[in-house]
Amino acid sequence: ATNNVLRKVVQYPARGLVYDSNGELLVYNQAAYDLLVTPREVVRFDTLTLCSLVDITIEEFRQKFQEARAYSSYKPSVIVKQISPEKYAVLQEHLYKLKGFYIQPRTLRQYPKPLAAHVLGYVGEVTRDITANDPYYQSGDYIGISGIEKTYEKELRGKKGVKYFLVDVHNRMQGSYLDGRADSAAQIGKNLVLTIDARLQEYAEQLMKNKKGSIVAIDPATGEVLAMVSTPNYDPNLLVGRQRGNNYAALAADSLKPLFNRSLMAQYPPGSTFKMANALVALQEGVITPYTEYYCAHGYHVGNFTVGCHHEQSFRVENSISQSCNAYYCYIFRAILENPKYGGVKQGYEAWREYMLRLGFGRVLNTDFANELKGLIPSSDYYQKYVYRNARWRALPIISLSIGQGEIGITPLQMANHTALIANRGYYYIPHVVKEIEGQPIDVRFKTPVSSGIDSSWFRPVINGMEKVMQPGGTGAMS
Repeated sequence: ATNNVLRKVVQYPARGLVYDSNGELLVYNQAAYDLLVTPREVVRFDTLTLCSLVDITIEEFRQKFQEARAYSSYKPSVIVKQISPEKYAVLQEHLYKLKGFYIQPRTLRQYPKPLAAHVLGYVGEVTRDITANDPYYQSGDYIGISGIEKTYEKELRGKKGVKYFLVDVHNRMQGSYLDGRADSAAQIGKNLVLTIDARLQEYAEQLMKNKKGSIVAIDPATGEVLAMVSTPNYDPNLLVGRQRGNNYAALAADSLKPLFNRSLMAQYPPGSTFKMANALVALQEGVITPYTEYYCAHGYHVGNFTVGCHHEQSFRVENSISQSCNAYYCYIFRAILENPKYGGVKQGYEAWREYMLRLGFGRVLNTDFANELKGLIPSSDYYQKYVYRNARWRALPIISLSIGQGEIGITPLQMANHTALIANRGYYYIPHVVKEIEGQPIDVRFKTPVSSGIDSSWFRPVINGMEKVMQPGGTGAMS
Protein backbone atom coordinates (compact mmCIF):
# COMPACT_ATOMS: atom_id res chain seq x y z
CA ALA A 1 0.00 0.00 0.00
CA THR A 2 2.87 2.35 0.83
CA ASN A 3 4.44 1.68 -2.55
CA ASN A 4 1.18 2.65 -4.20
CA VAL A 5 1.12 6.16 -2.69
CA LEU A 6 4.84 7.03 -2.50
CA ARG A 7 7.51 7.58 -5.14
CA LYS A 8 11.10 7.17 -4.00
CA VAL A 9 13.52 9.37 -5.93
CA VAL A 10 17.18 8.57 -5.35
CA GLN A 11 19.57 11.50 -4.87
CA TYR A 12 22.94 10.58 -6.34
CA PRO A 13 26.00 12.10 -4.62
CA ALA A 14 28.97 13.51 -6.47
CA ARG A 15 32.02 11.24 -6.32
CA GLY A 16 35.05 12.48 -4.42
CA LEU A 17 37.63 14.59 -6.21
CA VAL A 18 41.15 13.32 -6.90
CA TYR A 19 44.31 15.44 -6.54
CA ASP A 20 47.98 14.77 -7.18
CA SER A 21 50.57 15.01 -4.40
CA ASN A 22 51.00 18.75 -5.02
CA GLY A 23 47.29 19.57 -4.94
CA GLU A 24 46.76 19.61 -8.70
CA LEU A 25 43.25 18.49 -9.62
CA LEU A 26 43.28 15.25 -11.63
CA VAL A 27 39.61 14.20 -11.54
CA TYR A 28 36.51 16.31 -11.00
CA ASN A 29 32.78 15.99 -11.63
CA GLN A 30 30.56 17.49 -14.27
CA ALA A 31 26.79 17.58 -14.12
CA ALA A 32 24.87 15.22 -16.38
CA TYR A 33 21.21 14.37 -16.59
CA ASP A 34 19.14 11.25 -17.24
CA LEU A 35 15.76 11.58 -18.93
CA LEU A 36 13.13 9.34 -17.31
CA VAL A 37 9.64 8.48 -18.48
CA THR A 38 6.52 7.16 -16.79
CA PRO A 39 4.66 5.68 -19.79
CA ARG A 40 1.19 5.93 -18.23
CA GLU A 41 1.52 9.72 -17.91
CA VAL A 42 2.67 10.40 -21.46
CA VAL A 43 0.32 12.29 -23.78
CA ARG A 44 0.73 13.14 -27.43
CA PHE A 45 3.99 15.04 -28.09
CA ASP A 46 6.45 15.89 -30.87
CA THR A 47 8.73 12.84 -30.99
CA LEU A 48 11.05 14.32 -33.61
CA THR A 49 11.72 17.42 -31.51
CA LEU A 50 12.48 15.38 -28.39
CA CYS A 51 14.85 13.07 -30.27
CA SER A 52 16.73 16.01 -31.78
CA LEU A 53 17.07 17.60 -28.34
CA VAL A 54 18.69 14.51 -26.79
CA ASP A 55 20.62 13.24 -29.82
CA ILE A 56 18.94 9.89 -30.41
CA THR A 57 17.12 8.52 -33.44
CA ILE A 58 13.38 7.96 -33.52
CA GLU A 59 14.01 4.21 -33.80
CA GLU A 60 16.19 4.26 -30.65
CA PHE A 61 13.55 6.28 -28.82
CA ARG A 62 10.75 3.90 -29.77
CA GLN A 63 12.78 0.90 -28.64
CA LYS A 64 13.60 2.52 -25.27
CA PHE A 65 9.99 3.59 -24.78
CA GLN A 66 8.73 0.07 -25.46
CA GLU A 67 11.26 -1.32 -22.97
CA ALA A 68 10.06 1.19 -20.36
CA ARG A 69 6.42 0.26 -20.98
CA ALA A 70 7.23 -3.44 -20.77
CA TYR A 71 8.92 -2.83 -17.40
CA SER A 72 6.03 -0.80 -15.98
CA SER A 73 3.55 1.75 -17.26
CA TYR A 74 3.27 3.28 -13.80
CA LYS A 75 6.94 3.41 -12.72
CA PRO A 76 9.67 5.68 -14.14
CA SER A 77 12.42 4.25 -16.37
CA VAL A 78 15.55 5.85 -17.75
CA ILE A 79 15.09 6.43 -21.45
CA VAL A 80 18.14 8.61 -22.26
CA LYS A 81 21.31 8.59 -20.13
CA GLN A 82 23.99 11.19 -19.53
CA ILE A 83 22.59 14.25 -21.23
CA SER A 84 25.16 17.06 -21.21
CA PRO A 85 24.51 20.34 -19.36
CA GLU A 86 24.36 22.15 -22.70
CA LYS A 87 21.69 19.80 -24.06
CA TYR A 88 19.81 19.88 -20.76
CA ALA A 89 19.69 23.68 -20.82
CA VAL A 90 17.72 23.50 -24.07
CA LEU A 91 15.67 20.44 -23.09
CA GLN A 92 14.34 21.94 -19.87
CA GLU A 93 12.65 24.73 -21.84
CA HIS A 94 10.53 22.05 -23.56
CA LEU A 95 9.82 19.78 -20.60
CA TYR A 96 6.50 21.48 -19.82
CA LYS A 97 5.25 20.14 -23.18
CA LEU A 98 6.52 16.61 -22.43
CA LYS A 99 4.08 15.24 -19.89
CA GLY A 100 5.33 12.06 -18.25
CA PHE A 101 9.01 12.91 -18.79
CA TYR A 102 11.27 14.27 -16.09
CA ILE A 103 14.99 14.75 -15.36
CA GLN A 104 17.20 13.04 -12.80
CA PRO A 105 20.58 14.75 -12.20
CA ARG A 106 23.85 12.81 -12.04
CA THR A 107 27.55 13.61 -12.21
CA LEU A 108 30.17 12.31 -14.64
CA ARG A 109 33.93 12.16 -14.20
CA GLN A 110 36.06 14.68 -16.07
CA TYR A 111 39.84 14.93 -16.45
CA PRO A 112 41.63 18.28 -16.90
CA LYS A 113 44.64 16.51 -18.47
CA PRO A 114 44.83 13.16 -20.29
CA LEU A 115 47.19 11.73 -17.65
CA ALA A 116 47.54 8.52 -15.63
CA ALA A 117 44.57 6.74 -17.19
CA HIS A 118 45.60 3.34 -15.83
CA VAL A 119 46.17 4.70 -12.32
CA LEU A 120 42.90 6.63 -12.15
CA GLY A 121 40.74 3.99 -13.82
CA TYR A 122 37.19 4.60 -14.95
CA VAL A 123 33.57 4.36 -13.84
CA GLY A 124 30.86 2.30 -15.52
CA GLU A 125 27.33 1.07 -15.04
CA VAL A 126 26.79 -1.81 -12.63
CA THR A 127 26.15 -5.31 -13.93
CA ARG A 128 23.43 -7.70 -12.81
CA ASP A 129 25.99 -9.68 -10.81
CA ILE A 130 26.91 -6.57 -8.82
CA THR A 131 23.30 -5.63 -8.04
CA ALA A 132 22.58 -9.23 -7.06
CA ASN A 133 25.49 -9.38 -4.62
CA ASP A 134 25.53 -5.85 -3.19
CA PRO A 135 22.22 -4.28 -2.08
CA TYR A 136 23.71 -0.76 -2.18
CA TYR A 137 23.63 -0.77 -5.99
CA GLN A 138 20.55 -0.69 -8.17
CA SER A 139 20.23 -1.07 -11.92
CA GLY A 140 21.50 2.10 -13.59
CA ASP A 141 23.97 2.96 -10.80
CA TYR A 142 27.65 3.56 -11.53
CA ILE A 143 30.68 1.94 -9.92
CA GLY A 144 34.46 2.09 -10.20
CA ILE A 145 35.60 -0.49 -12.75
CA SER A 146 39.39 -0.12 -12.64
CA GLY A 147 42.23 1.86 -11.04
CA ILE A 148 41.65 3.82 -7.87
CA GLU A 149 38.01 4.26 -8.87
CA LYS A 150 37.67 0.54 -8.14
CA THR A 151 40.03 0.17 -5.18
CA TYR A 152 38.61 3.19 -3.34
CA GLU A 153 35.02 2.83 -4.57
CA LYS A 154 33.49 2.95 -1.07
CA GLU A 155 35.36 6.13 -0.19
CA LEU A 156 34.76 7.87 -3.52
CA ARG A 157 31.11 6.97 -4.08
CA GLY A 158 29.68 8.78 -1.05
CA LYS A 159 26.21 7.81 0.12
CA LYS A 160 22.98 8.04 -1.83
CA GLY A 161 20.10 10.09 -0.45
CA VAL A 162 16.38 9.78 -1.12
CA LYS A 163 13.34 12.00 -1.46
CA TYR A 164 9.78 10.75 -1.08
CA PHE A 165 6.82 12.17 -3.00
CA LEU A 166 3.11 11.46 -2.75
CA VAL A 167 1.61 10.11 -5.96
CA ASP A 168 -1.93 9.49 -7.09
CA VAL A 169 -3.34 6.24 -8.47
CA HIS A 170 -1.65 6.97 -11.81
CA ASN A 171 1.72 7.57 -10.18
CA ARG A 172 1.56 11.32 -10.73
CA MET A 173 3.45 13.30 -8.10
CA GLN A 174 1.23 15.32 -5.77
CA GLY A 175 3.87 16.82 -3.50
CA SER A 176 6.48 16.04 -0.86
CA TYR A 177 5.76 13.32 1.65
CA LEU A 178 5.64 14.52 5.29
CA ASP A 179 7.09 17.86 4.15
CA GLY A 180 10.42 16.16 3.53
CA ARG A 181 10.90 14.86 7.07
CA ALA A 182 11.44 11.31 5.75
CA ASP A 183 13.98 12.45 3.17
CA SER A 184 17.73 11.91 3.54
CA ALA A 185 20.43 14.02 1.93
CA ALA A 186 23.09 12.54 -0.30
CA GLN A 187 26.61 12.57 1.17
CA ILE A 188 29.37 13.58 -1.22
CA GLY A 189 32.23 11.11 -1.65
CA LYS A 190 35.57 11.62 0.04
CA ASN A 191 38.37 13.39 -1.78
CA LEU A 192 41.66 11.56 -2.40
CA VAL A 193 45.20 12.92 -2.59
CA LEU A 194 47.43 10.64 -4.64
CA THR A 195 51.15 10.02 -4.29
CA ILE A 196 51.47 10.67 -8.03
CA ASP A 197 53.34 13.84 -9.04
CA ALA A 198 51.44 15.09 -12.10
CA ARG A 199 54.50 16.83 -13.55
CA LEU A 200 56.66 13.72 -13.23
CA GLN A 201 53.82 11.59 -14.59
CA GLU A 202 53.44 13.86 -17.62
CA TYR A 203 57.19 13.80 -18.28
CA ALA A 204 57.32 10.00 -18.01
CA GLU A 205 54.39 9.66 -20.41
CA GLN A 206 56.16 11.92 -22.89
CA LEU A 207 59.27 9.71 -22.65
CA MET A 208 57.15 6.67 -23.49
CA LYS A 209 55.24 8.25 -26.37
CA ASN A 210 55.05 5.88 -29.36
CA LYS A 211 56.66 3.14 -27.28
CA LYS A 212 55.32 -0.04 -25.67
CA GLY A 213 56.27 -0.66 -22.06
CA SER A 214 56.14 0.77 -18.57
CA ILE A 215 57.79 3.18 -16.14
CA VAL A 216 57.30 2.95 -12.37
CA ALA A 217 58.92 5.40 -9.93
CA ILE A 218 58.76 4.72 -6.16
CA ASP A 219 59.99 6.75 -3.19
CA PRO A 220 61.90 4.10 -1.16
CA ALA A 221 61.42 6.03 2.09
CA THR A 222 57.63 5.74 1.94
CA GLY A 223 56.60 3.29 -0.79
CA GLU A 224 54.71 6.11 -2.49
CA VAL A 225 54.37 5.64 -6.25
CA LEU A 226 55.46 8.93 -7.81
CA ALA A 227 54.72 7.95 -11.40
CA MET A 228 53.26 4.92 -13.13
CA VAL A 229 53.11 4.75 -16.90
CA SER A 230 51.86 1.99 -19.15
CA THR A 231 51.97 2.57 -22.88
CA PRO A 232 50.22 2.62 -25.21
CA ASN A 233 47.68 4.38 -23.03
CA TYR A 234 44.51 6.39 -23.67
CA ASP A 235 42.78 9.65 -22.77
CA PRO A 236 40.57 8.90 -19.73
CA ASN A 237 37.95 11.31 -21.07
CA LEU A 238 37.19 8.73 -23.77
CA LEU A 239 35.50 6.51 -21.19
CA VAL A 240 33.04 9.15 -20.03
CA GLY A 241 29.62 10.07 -21.37
CA ARG A 242 27.32 8.75 -24.06
CA GLN A 243 30.18 7.64 -26.34
CA ARG A 244 31.86 5.57 -23.65
CA GLY A 245 30.59 2.26 -25.05
CA ASN A 246 31.81 2.93 -28.58
CA ASN A 247 35.17 4.24 -27.35
CA TYR A 248 35.69 1.27 -25.04
CA ALA A 249 34.95 -1.16 -27.86
CA ALA A 250 37.53 0.57 -30.05
CA LEU A 251 40.17 0.53 -27.30
CA ALA A 252 39.47 -3.12 -26.48
CA ALA A 253 39.85 -4.07 -30.15
CA ASP A 254 43.15 -2.19 -30.56
CA SER A 255 45.98 -4.68 -31.20
CA LEU A 256 48.35 -2.58 -29.06
CA LYS A 257 46.14 -3.16 -26.00
CA PRO A 258 45.95 0.39 -24.57
CA LEU A 259 43.60 -0.83 -21.79
CA PHE A 260 46.20 -3.34 -20.55
CA ASN A 261 48.13 -2.01 -17.54
CA ARG A 262 51.64 -3.30 -18.18
CA SER A 263 52.95 -1.84 -14.91
CA LEU A 264 50.90 -4.29 -12.87
CA MET A 265 50.00 -7.10 -15.24
CA ALA A 266 52.78 -7.60 -17.80
CA GLN A 267 55.31 -10.29 -16.83
CA TYR A 268 58.76 -9.81 -18.31
CA PRO A 269 62.01 -11.79 -17.99
CA PRO A 270 64.03 -9.37 -15.83
CA GLY A 271 67.41 -10.23 -17.39
CA SER A 272 70.46 -8.67 -15.78
CA THR A 273 68.37 -6.53 -13.39
CA PHE A 274 67.79 -9.81 -11.53
CA LYS A 275 71.47 -10.34 -10.79
CA MET A 276 71.39 -8.14 -7.70
CA ALA A 277 68.75 -10.41 -6.15
CA ASN A 278 70.90 -13.51 -6.72
CA ALA A 279 73.97 -11.74 -5.35
CA LEU A 280 72.11 -10.83 -2.15
CA VAL A 281 70.82 -14.37 -1.63
CA ALA A 282 74.29 -15.87 -2.20
CA LEU A 283 75.83 -13.45 0.31
CA GLN A 284 73.11 -14.13 2.88
CA GLU A 285 73.46 -17.88 2.41
CA GLY A 286 77.22 -17.64 2.94
CA VAL A 287 78.11 -19.45 -0.29
CA ILE A 288 80.15 -16.37 -1.30
CA THR A 289 81.68 -13.32 0.35
CA PRO A 290 82.04 -9.88 -1.27
CA TYR A 291 85.56 -10.99 -2.27
CA THR A 292 84.75 -14.38 -3.78
CA GLU A 293 86.09 -14.58 -7.33
CA TYR A 294 84.95 -16.57 -10.34
CA TYR A 295 86.61 -16.56 -13.73
CA CYS A 296 84.65 -15.76 -16.88
CA ALA A 297 86.11 -17.41 -19.99
CA HIS A 298 83.65 -15.75 -22.36
CA GLY A 299 80.93 -17.54 -20.49
CA TYR A 300 80.01 -20.41 -18.19
CA HIS A 301 80.96 -23.81 -19.58
CA VAL A 302 79.97 -27.32 -18.46
CA GLY A 303 80.80 -29.97 -21.04
CA ASN A 304 79.05 -28.96 -24.25
CA PHE A 305 76.76 -26.57 -22.39
CA THR A 306 77.58 -22.83 -22.42
CA VAL A 307 76.00 -19.65 -21.13
CA GLY A 308 77.73 -17.01 -23.20
CA CYS A 309 79.38 -13.86 -21.90
CA HIS A 310 81.80 -11.21 -23.23
CA HIS A 311 84.63 -11.23 -20.67
CA GLU A 312 87.97 -12.95 -20.16
CA GLN A 313 88.70 -12.11 -16.52
CA SER A 314 87.89 -12.80 -12.88
CA PHE A 315 85.04 -11.07 -11.04
CA ARG A 316 83.96 -10.27 -7.51
CA VAL A 317 80.46 -9.13 -6.54
CA GLU A 318 80.96 -5.43 -7.29
CA ASN A 319 82.41 -5.68 -10.77
CA SER A 320 80.21 -8.67 -11.63
CA ILE A 321 77.30 -6.22 -11.32
CA SER A 322 78.95 -3.20 -12.90
CA GLN A 323 80.06 -5.27 -15.92
CA SER A 324 77.11 -7.69 -15.85
CA CYS A 325 78.98 -10.99 -15.98
CA ASN A 326 76.70 -13.93 -16.81
CA ALA A 327 79.25 -16.57 -15.80
CA TYR A 328 79.62 -15.17 -12.27
CA TYR A 329 75.90 -15.59 -11.63
CA CYS A 330 75.80 -19.10 -13.04
CA TYR A 331 78.49 -20.05 -10.53
CA ILE A 332 76.80 -18.46 -7.52
CA PHE A 333 73.32 -19.72 -8.45
CA ARG A 334 74.70 -23.25 -8.62
CA ALA A 335 76.39 -22.73 -5.23
CA ILE A 336 73.05 -21.69 -3.70
CA LEU A 337 71.19 -24.71 -5.05
CA GLU A 338 73.98 -27.13 -4.14
CA ASN A 339 74.47 -25.75 -0.64
CA PRO A 340 75.13 -28.91 1.46
CA LYS A 341 72.88 -27.74 4.29
CA TYR A 342 69.80 -28.36 2.13
CA GLY A 343 70.62 -31.94 1.26
CA GLY A 344 69.77 -31.67 -2.43
CA VAL A 345 69.24 -29.31 -5.36
CA LYS A 346 65.45 -29.47 -5.10
CA GLN A 347 65.56 -28.36 -1.48
CA GLY A 348 68.13 -25.71 -2.39
CA TYR A 349 65.81 -24.41 -5.10
CA GLU A 350 62.90 -24.22 -2.67
CA ALA A 351 65.05 -22.18 -0.27
CA TRP A 352 66.10 -19.88 -3.14
CA ARG A 353 62.49 -19.41 -4.21
CA GLU A 354 61.49 -18.49 -0.67
CA TYR A 355 64.09 -15.72 -0.72
CA MET A 356 62.66 -14.46 -4.02
CA LEU A 357 59.17 -14.32 -2.57
CA ARG A 358 60.47 -12.29 0.38
CA LEU A 359 62.24 -9.97 -2.05
CA GLY A 360 58.82 -9.22 -3.58
CA PHE A 361 58.84 -11.46 -6.64
CA GLY A 362 56.34 -14.15 -7.62
CA ARG A 363 53.55 -12.87 -5.38
CA VAL A 364 51.10 -10.01 -5.03
CA LEU A 365 52.58 -7.11 -3.04
CA ASN A 366 49.20 -6.23 -1.47
CA THR A 367 49.20 -2.71 -2.92
CA ASP A 368 46.14 -0.48 -3.38
CA PHE A 369 46.18 -1.03 -7.14
CA ALA A 370 43.37 -2.97 -8.76
CA ASN A 371 44.26 -6.01 -10.90
CA GLU A 372 47.82 -6.42 -9.60
CA LEU A 373 49.29 -9.74 -10.79
CA LYS A 374 51.89 -11.79 -8.94
CA GLY A 375 54.32 -12.56 -11.75
CA LEU A 376 56.04 -15.95 -11.78
CA ILE A 377 58.72 -17.63 -9.73
CA PRO A 378 57.93 -21.28 -10.55
CA SER A 379 57.44 -23.75 -7.73
CA SER A 380 59.53 -26.90 -7.46
CA ASP A 381 56.40 -28.84 -8.40
CA TYR A 382 56.35 -27.00 -11.74
CA TYR A 383 59.93 -28.04 -12.52
CA GLN A 384 59.33 -31.55 -11.26
CA LYS A 385 56.47 -31.87 -13.74
CA TYR A 386 57.93 -30.14 -16.80
CA VAL A 387 61.73 -30.35 -16.47
CA TYR A 388 62.93 -33.13 -14.21
CA ARG A 389 60.04 -35.58 -14.34
CA ASN A 390 61.71 -38.77 -13.06
CA ALA A 391 65.24 -37.41 -13.35
CA ARG A 392 67.52 -36.35 -10.52
CA TRP A 393 67.47 -32.63 -9.74
CA ARG A 394 70.57 -30.78 -10.97
CA ALA A 395 71.33 -27.06 -11.20
CA LEU A 396 72.20 -27.00 -14.90
CA PRO A 397 68.68 -27.41 -16.42
CA ILE A 398 67.48 -24.24 -14.65
CA ILE A 399 70.75 -22.28 -14.66
CA SER A 400 69.18 -19.55 -16.83
CA LEU A 401 67.31 -18.33 -13.73
CA SER A 402 70.67 -17.02 -12.52
CA ILE A 403 70.62 -14.24 -15.13
CA GLY A 404 66.90 -13.48 -15.09
CA GLN A 405 65.95 -15.68 -18.01
CA GLY A 406 63.98 -18.89 -18.31
CA GLU A 407 60.55 -19.17 -16.73
CA ILE A 408 60.76 -16.05 -14.53
CA GLY A 409 58.13 -13.33 -15.01
CA ILE A 410 58.51 -10.01 -13.15
CA THR A 411 56.14 -7.03 -13.32
CA PRO A 412 57.59 -3.50 -13.63
CA LEU A 413 56.05 -2.63 -10.25
CA GLN A 414 57.85 -5.57 -8.61
CA MET A 415 61.20 -4.56 -10.11
CA ALA A 416 60.77 -0.95 -8.97
CA ASN A 417 59.86 -2.20 -5.50
CA HIS A 418 62.92 -4.48 -5.44
CA THR A 419 65.15 -1.51 -6.28
CA ALA A 420 63.53 0.44 -3.43
CA LEU A 421 64.32 -2.50 -1.14
CA ILE A 422 67.99 -2.32 -2.17
CA ALA A 423 68.02 1.44 -1.53
CA ASN A 424 66.66 0.75 1.98
CA ARG A 425 69.22 -2.04 2.53
CA GLY A 426 66.82 -4.86 3.18
CA TYR A 427 63.23 -3.68 3.58
CA TYR A 428 60.48 -1.93 1.65
CA TYR A 429 57.18 -0.20 2.23
CA ILE A 430 54.28 -1.65 0.28
CA PRO A 431 53.84 0.46 -2.87
CA HIS A 432 50.69 2.56 -2.79
CA VAL A 433 49.15 5.38 -4.78
CA VAL A 434 46.85 7.12 -2.27
CA LYS A 435 48.53 9.54 0.12
CA GLU A 436 45.48 10.93 1.94
CA ILE A 437 41.81 10.02 2.26
CA GLU A 438 39.61 12.90 3.38
CA GLY A 439 38.74 12.42 7.02
CA GLN A 440 40.52 9.11 7.58
CA PRO A 441 44.06 7.67 7.63
CA ILE A 442 45.46 5.41 4.94
CA ASP A 443 45.78 1.72 5.72
CA VAL A 444 48.39 0.92 8.37
CA ARG A 445 49.98 -1.70 6.11
CA PHE A 446 51.44 1.11 4.00
CA LYS A 447 53.27 2.48 7.05
CA THR A 448 54.79 -0.83 8.10
CA PRO A 449 58.22 -1.87 6.73
CA VAL A 450 58.43 -5.34 5.16
CA SER A 451 61.71 -7.19 5.75
CA SER A 452 63.44 -9.23 3.03
CA GLY A 453 65.36 -11.39 5.48
CA ILE A 454 68.67 -10.20 3.97
CA ASP A 455 71.15 -8.69 6.44
CA SER A 456 71.77 -4.98 5.76
CA SER A 457 75.55 -5.51 5.67
CA TRP A 458 75.33 -7.40 2.37
CA PHE A 459 73.85 -4.47 0.44
CA ARG A 460 77.01 -2.32 0.32
CA PRO A 461 78.89 -4.34 -2.36
CA VAL A 462 75.68 -4.66 -4.40
CA ILE A 463 74.97 -0.92 -4.24
CA ASN A 464 78.61 -0.13 -5.08
CA GLY A 465 78.31 -2.35 -8.14
CA MET A 466 75.12 -0.61 -9.21
CA GLU A 467 76.78 2.80 -8.89
CA LYS A 468 79.73 1.64 -10.99
CA VAL A 469 77.40 0.58 -13.82
CA MET A 470 77.30 4.25 -14.86
CA GLN A 471 81.04 4.85 -14.41
CA PRO A 472 83.80 4.16 -16.98
CA GLY A 473 83.97 0.43 -17.61
CA GLY A 474 80.35 -0.12 -16.49
CA THR A 475 77.72 -1.46 -18.87
CA GLY A 476 75.70 1.76 -18.61
CA ALA A 477 78.57 4.25 -18.89
CA MET A 478 77.98 7.13 -21.27
CA SER A 479 80.73 7.66 -23.83
